Amino acid sequence: MKLLIVTAVEEYKKTVLDLFKKAQIDSFSGSEIEGFKNQSSFLMTSSWFPSDKGGVESIMFFSFTEEEKIRVFFDLIKDYNSNLATNNPIKAVVLPIEKSI
Repeated sequence: MKLLIVTAVEEYKKTVLDLFKKAQIDSFSGSEIEGFKNQSSFLMTSSWFPSDKGGVESIMFFSFTEEEKIRVFFDLIKDYNSNLATNNPIKAVVLPIEKSI
């Protein structure tokens, strides 16, 4: 068993849910989060409030699942991200689980 963590902009929520379904990952949790990227100095100085950094509405999902399902999920993400017209890919990481109860 491994821990799968997925992040994406809010607009991709339905896509991520569809990818979970295709990979047969039925148990997961999700949360709305605020995503941040370092902005260039030009963008910061052109802001009305240059000290304020605004976040982007994003989502985060996590699931304790089997390695085979994660492999399928990663293949689906790679395929989806390869066709994106924006610079906001779906991102995922996998962490090993040493113990669980």
